[in-house]
This record gives sequence, structure tokens and C-alpha cells, in this order.
Amino acid sequence: MTQDKLLYHGTAYVQGNASGPLVASNLELSFWGGVDPLTSEVIDHHHPLSGKLLQDAILAIPGGRGSCSGSGVLLELLLSGRGPKGLIFSRREDILTLGVVVAEEIFHKSIPVVVLETQDFEELLDASYVHVTTKALDTTLGYNIELSDKDHAFLNGLHGQAAQAAMRIILRMAAMEGACKLIDVTQVHIDGCVYTGPGSLSFAERLRDWGGKVSVPTTLNSISVDQRRWRAQGVASTFGEAAEKLATAYTDMGALPTFTCAPYLLPSAPKQGDQVAWAESNAVVYANSVLGAKTMKYPDFLDICIALTGRAPQGGLHIESNRRASLCVELPVLREDDVDDSLYPLLGYYVGGIAGNRIPVIVGLDVLHPSTDDLKAFGAAFATMASAPMFHIVGVTPEAATLQDATGGRDGIESVHLDLRQLESVWKTLNSAQDDSPVDLVSLGNPHFSFAEMRKLADICRGREKHHRVAIMVTCGRATYGLASQAGLVEELEQFGVQIITDTCWCMVGEPVIPRTAKVIMTNSAKYAHYGPGLTGKRFYFGSLESCVAAACDGCYDKRIHGFIDRYKDGSDPIEI
Repeated sequence: MTQDKLLYHGTAYVQGNASGPLVASNLELSFWGGVDPLTSEVIDHHHPLSGKLLQDAILAIPGGRGSCSGSGVLLELLLSGRGPKGLIFSRREDILTLGVVVAEEIFHKSIPVVVLETQDFEELLDASYVHVTTKALDTTLGYNIELSDKDHAFLNGLHGQAAQAAMRIILRMAAMEGACKLIDVTQVHIDGCVYTGPGSLSFAERLRDWGGKVSVPTTLNSISVDQRRWRAQGVASTFGEAAEKLATAYTDMGALPTFTCAPYLLPSAPKQGDQVAWAESNAVVYANSVLGAKTMKYPDFLDICIALTGRAPQGGLHIESNRRASLCVELPVLREDDVDDSLYPLLGYYVGGIAGNRIPVIVGLDVLHPSTDDLKAFGAAFATMASAPMFHIVGVTPEAATLQDATGGRDGIESVHLDLRQLESVWKTLNSAQDDSPVDLVSLGNPHFSFAEMRKLADICRGREKHHRVAIMVTCGRATYGLASQAGLVEELEQFGVQIITDTCWCMVGEPVIPRTAKVIMTNSAKYAHYGPGLTGKRFYFGSLESCVAAACDGCYDKRIHGFIDRYKDGSDPIEI
């Protein structure tokens, strides 16, 4: 790579030669929710590259972050000819590289992927035009990886063409990760069932038509429509039928139609120590952090490859020593009476932003006795901002009974002392709507609501009346819907005016499910408040569940007085945001 007459040497993970104008940032970018798969425009309104087009450019970013579906978005761009000509990272980047590997292995389209040393990467950011040249790579991928008889059988096509292609992709990723062998996994959660465009459908149908069948229990993430009701909801038939075909391709291969982004709420959730292969960023973080299961942050498409073979690279968080914290975040003294449930997504968003690819351990949150729903909200926000696939909370999460447990006894790790006033910047970031703008829609369930959250919502709504102009919608999994229906909660919530949507989730929901007349959406999800403006073109308010219901009843929300903490005292003045 050259900048004027400067030459940089890096590691090529996908070979190729390319030249183009440089589009660069020193901030990580999630392709899902951050890049439009139809136009290549960066639509993450919070990112420095917002509004830039990636088509025909060389993209340089430190790495990805956020959603596992970034591989799907990149595949769509490459297959449509609207993608970047090359990718340059400052560290190994699994999700986006996997999108290129799938394009090359299945569709014979490719671009070079190169990783530079940090100093060289930072110098390159000032360039305007870049040439990328790589040497030929060995992609036979048997080298330096110990293969079992089972692995050889898959690679030699003895279990069919789909499993053979899957094993080739797995081995390429294993080699990139430096894994020495593959391991068995007990279950897989697939995120690749999200419809990102015709490429995602073509990939799944090709594997199915090649005879692909999952070899371990496999659940499916939220899909792009409510499969049983999308026609009644007015979803365009071209999109609805394509999304349904994609879901069907995966169920044809033996995956279960769970259609939830919160598989940890299912009875099949893994136990501590289980080796699994999960995709979907919030699910990965929850599995590792709260359940104590072991999974890497698997990109879309690698998930089905592992499901077809039951084999995964032995690397990343599958290895105990890689699960240790390298960043300590110390909180001030907290009291349960001083906080509300908005603290957890705000804190997760903030910690994710400062952690990056480091695993953090949080000290001082145990005094609040966070619920599993609090940890779900924290984890989803953390996963939105961080590339790290787990966190620890001393006294709360299973691998952090003590700070020493979380760090593995290492001394001298970086420590950050958090003043809750530092969360004010997060609050302002997530509240993109103007003061006093009327609320048109209240969005709940990103990630999917649990049964406990359905009950809590019903309790808050009881005896109140929804404003006639405001829509309020909840997304949840089929299993949660069934439990809530049996308990009478669905009927009670619907009487208040809540619309309940299953199978899909807010990062996939668009018009007309979101009313075309809606201009302002309020949510209690930091994840949706981050991605929503770019995905929907709407403005957003963020607040607690109680404040969301209040907005649904009043038709408006004053973000200036509904702070994330009603009253906080540690010898200082109360916080008002």
C-alpha cells in the first residue's frame, strides 16, 4: 500500500489487488445498521463517516463492532457491485472478513482484506488514494490445523457438497484466527436468517439445495418479518416473500423456528462451560457473560457452517485464558432507590465505547442486584458499541465472584473510575429528537421482551389510558408470547393498546409496521436508539420503561427532566439531565 511514496506491509487475510480513493476512520463501524446494503452509504448517524459512500473505495477502519450481520451486508454489497474495492484494518476482523470469504468461496467474488500494524494504520488515515497488492495465499487450509477423521470426511465431500463448502469456510476462518484444531459444539444459534438482500437468500438456498442438514441442535434468530402476520401488517409482498423464503431455507436444513434475538430466554439455553456457537451480538455477549457458556462472536454465515458440521475453531473465548478482563471500570457508591432501569443500557453503551476490543470488568454494580433483564439491557448496549464479546461484573456474573477471578490474577490492568455524570453524553447521544417533539411510537423489545418484562409492562399500564395518537409496540419471541398469553398478559396489554409482534425485531422492522406518519420514536433500548435513526430516518427519544409508558399516555416526552437517575447522592448534588 502506498501513500505518495510510502510503502506499508501488512498481513493479507484475503488476497487480491485493488486501487481506489481512501475512505477512512479511526472509529470502528458496524455494517449492519451502519451501512445501507443497497447504496453503500454509511447510515450510522453517530459515526464520523456518516453520509460517505463505500462503493469503489478502499475502506480503512480499525475493525468492526456491533452486529454479527455485518458479514451479510458486506456480501450484498459485493454481489451487487456496490461494495468497497478493498478493506484495511488495524487488527484481525472476523465478521467483515467472513463476508468476503463467503463471497469468494460460494460466489467467486472477492476483494483484498489486509491488516496493518497500528502505527502504519494511523499514518495511512491521511492518504487520499491507496493501492493494495497482496501475494498469493494458500487457501487449501489444511496447514497448521489438526484435522480429525470427521473433519477430513467433511472436507473430502463424504457428507455432501454443503458440508464440504461449510468446512472449507470454517478452516479458512480457523487459520485466520490461529486456531490449531477444531472442537465440537453442543448447539448453534443462527443470525444469518436475517434478510439483508438477495445474496443472503441465495447463500442459504444454495446450501439447502446442496443437501445441507444441521448436525447439532440449532435455533434461529429474529427474522425480517412476523412470519404469520406480515401480510396483514401491510408488508410489501416482494420483501415479505423473500424474508419468508430465507427462514424456510434454514428450517428446511433442520433449524428450529424459534425466531428470537434472545435465545437465552429459551429452555434450551446453554449452561456454564458449554461450548456453543452463537451469532447475534447481544446473544453472544449474554451467553458468555451471564450464562458462562463459551462462544466466539460468530459472524452470519459462519453460524450455519458450524451447524452443518458441528465443528468450530478452537480459539477466542472457547479458550479459558482468553476470557480474562483487561479493563476495570469502577463505579461510585450506588443505591437502588437512586436509579431506574435506564441506568443499565446507558452504562452498557458507555462501557462498550471505552472497552472496544477489551473485555471489561465492572466493580460496584452488584449492590443494585441487577436482574437478568437488566443484564440483557446492559449487554445489548455494550455489544452495540464494543467488539469484545463479553464482560464481567464482580459479584454478579459467573466468572467474576471476585475481581481476581475476572482478571485471572493479573496485576496492573487499566482502571477507569466512572462518575455517573459521564453518562450524560450517552443520554444526549441517544436522545436525537428535539425537545418537546410529540411522540408518535413507543418501541419496546430490542432485544426481545422476556415474560418478566411483559408482566412489568402490564403492571405499569394498569389503570392508565394510552393517548389516541401514540402507537405502542412490543417485539418478543414466540415462546414468550405463548407464556404471556397463557397468563392473560397479552389480552391485558392489547386492551391498553399495545401491539405485540413476534418473529422479528426492531432492527428489522420498517414501514408500514412503523406508521409512515411517525416522526418520533421513543424506546428504552440503547441499541435501537443508536441504530434506529439510520435504519428508519426517524428521530428518537430514550428513557426508562416507566417513562416510555408515560410518553404513550401523555403523547410527549420531556427528556430534560426524565433523567437516567431521579436522584443520586454521594455527597454531591442530584443529577438532572
